[in-house]
Amino acid sequence: MRSFEMIREIENSCSNNQMRDVFFEEVDCDSPAEYVRSLHAGKNVEITQEEKSDGSIVVYVNIEGLIQKYIFTEI
Repeated sequence: MRSFEMIREIENSCSNNQMRDVFFEEVDCDSPAEYVRSLHAGKNVEITQEEKSDGSIVVYVNIEGLIQKYIFTEI
């Protein structure tokens, strides 16, 4: 099992508000995409994953138009 620093960014869908919610957490998991899927169990979600050249893993979640971005950096 690997340890990651996870940054969760939730886009704000309110007009005239460009701020986003940002949360930091340390997690242990084998697969970042499966970890994110487990956070949204029971919901209809679309998940995509992207591996960056710096080694970080970015997981995008679309829940009925609400986009969330999870950035995993190995510790």
